[in-house]
Amino acid sequence: MSIKKYENQIYAGVLGKMLGVYLGRPVEGWSYEKILETFGDIKYYVHEQVGVPLIVADDDISGTFGFFRGIEDNEYDKNLPAKAFGDTWLNYIIENRTILWWGGLGRSTEHTAFLNLKNGIPAPQSGSIDQNGKTLAEQIGAQIFIDAIAMACPNDPDLAVSLVRKAASVSHDGIALEAACHLAALEAMAFEEKDIDTLLDRAAGYVQDKQLLDIIADVRDICNKERDWRKVREYLNPKYGYEVFVGCCHMVPNHAMVIASIILGGDDFQKSISIASSAAWDTDCNAGNVGAFNGIRLGIDGINAGADFRTPVADLMYVVTADGGSVVTDAVIESKRIIETAARMAGEDIEISRERYTFEFPGSVQGFLPCEYDHGSSALVKLGNSNEFSDENGLMIQCSHVADGVSAYAATQTFIDFSKIAMNFSTVASPTLYSSQKVVTKIKTMDDGNVSVRPYILYYDKDDQIQIIHGDYSAIGMEETTMEWIVPDTDGMSIFKLGYEIASNKRFDGRVVITSIDWKGAPKLFAQRGMLMTSIWNTNPLWLAGFASSAAQFAADFKQTYCISHIDEDGLVTIGTRDWDDYSVKSTAYFSLHESGGLVIRSRGHKRYYGAILNEYKYAKLFVQKDGKRTILEEVPYTYEEDKPYELVLSAKGNHISFTVNGAHLIEAVDETYVSGGAGFIISKGTMTCDSFIVESK
Repeated sequence: MSIKKYENQIYAGVLGKMLGVYLGRPVEGWSYEKILETFGDIKYYVHEQVGVPLIVADDDISGTFGFFRGIEDNEYDKNLPAKAFGDTWLNYIIENRTILWWGGLGRSTEHTAFLNLKNGIPAPQSGSIDQNGKTLAEQIGAQIFIDAIAMACPNDPDLAVSLVRKAASVSHDGIALEAACHLAALEAMAFEEKDIDTLLDRAAGYVQDKQLLDIIADVRDICNKERDWRKVREYLNPKYGYEVFVGCCHMVPNHAMVIASIILGGDDFQKSISIASSAAWDTDCNAGNVGAFNGIRLGIDGINAGADFRTPVADLMYVVTADGGSVVTDAVIESKRIIETAARMAGEDIEISRERYTFEFPGSVQGFLPCEYDHGSSALVKLGNSNEFSDENGLMIQCSHVADGVSAYAATQTFIDFSKIAMNFSTVASPTLYSSQKVVTKIKTMDDGNVSVRPYILYYDKDDQIQIIHGDYSAIGMEETTMEWIVPDTDGMSIFKLGYEIASNKRFDGRVVITSIDWKGAPKLFAQRGMLMTSIWNTNPLWLAGFASSAAQFAADFKQTYCISHIDEDGLVTIGTRDWDDYSVKSTAYFSLHESGGLVIRSRGHKRYYGAILNEYKYAKLFVQKDGKRTILEEVPYTYEEDKPYELVLSAKGNHISFTVNGAHLIEAVDETYVSGGAGFIISKGTMTCDSFIVESK
């Protein structure tokens, strides 16, 4: 069966995961009684009542779509070993900052597994009962990270279970591992089979743990006898609740509630995620799993059948990893990654659109919302997709009362909007868009009118204030027009929104359609120069926030631009995206106490990159890092001194990598491990300060 048949279901599964997480997230950790007293049934988003943003960094989303990348990072090998998934953890996790609950050794299952990996204990030993004990190994986390892997195995439960068993074993074992495999089988089979009883019957064949089979059978039995979900929960709680199963968040009550929500929700997507969010226990995890399953099973029409969960979310999500340029993403981008992975594992050739914004799934808007920035007089805007009533994809901007001096505005995030983040999960990211890049937009109107459009960006200046820069107006009509705009210089400050202003000197009530938006490669020039600190009391201003740092300390400096310090080996600080290919990075470094320090290029996480370092005051080295293996491409003697300036330049063009210090071309090597990725700094066992950071491409 061609993977193309399942594209919309994969997108619906991704959407379902997101919507379930966002519905359950605000009440995660609440007691059942508090949820009941405050909201009754949670049938729609309650984030505003709780005082948190709707779209937040969440381990369920970051882990699901971050750890899934282990398959594509390893050439789509469907026989990938557990160790490769463990290496994926080490590459994408920034210790104490991203993806996991950092609850401590012996308390947080995932934190404990990460420390095992870091200390050289590979998966699956890292998550085993033998290593960590039964209680830790059987907490919930195994099943909350598996949905994207299952989606990459449509109607192939054997492959889904095989991959999930290895991926989940990084951190879990025992009945928790079995539950993850159970869900993987359900989700993989849901692409074709729609009957819940049939799915549960077949999925039982993939469970090896008798206790779990008995629990699932008990849940099915009570749900067949009692259709009121609250009465079902009253039955489940004394048998399977948190008081029965030890640990802070055991798998059993949560898996039981996932199965109950699926059965009692039936073919009603809204009801299923409402039950999972209202029943307490781990609400975002459970609603996320239920949403992914029913997104696949019921499809986009099933999601659309109830309340409008999609419009406020607008496809937007944060996949928070050390690969900072891929953090701000959306359901279309992540679906295309899963579709390509599914096709590659199935040995199929499939055409994947490579533009960043393609709006190719039903109703997709890829983060675009009416712009909230104060533009002055603004017309009414409603966003949708032209594919909802035609066979053409495109972001449809429906405008009302556009007229002379009254424009319509729509924008999407290219970086974190710091006015809308939750503080309980660290949101590390890099922008996706940079000054000097060329934004190519294909656009037209669907209605007659004298319409002009201009792009704009919103960015943070060095005083943490929002600024706006507009492009030039272009007249558009009913024939598609290609607009090209070189993004203006922001002095190295982070661009967090790309938007479009729709204007007319006469009243325009009509539709403008953007069919695609794209930019490619490294910026022609991106630079932060000189001492940018404006206050000694703020060493972490927003102009630093575009860097993803796994170094222990990364801060604005009192004399140079940055100070980077790390007590262990290989603290990295990176910026940029995966499509930065041929470019150079330059900075002037001053070394204090240290083992080595220098620059990074083509980073794809913090364990996969090229590095160029000065080492122990006597060597210059160029190397390629791939997970735990460092290969020295070339090293030469080089004497340097403490607290003296050394202008470092690391360049990559094709498979040629070169390292220059103070104008002297020291090292050149040929290597084909990485063709693209971000840039930054590396420091080991000490400190360096660096003046300026300049990225250039020809």
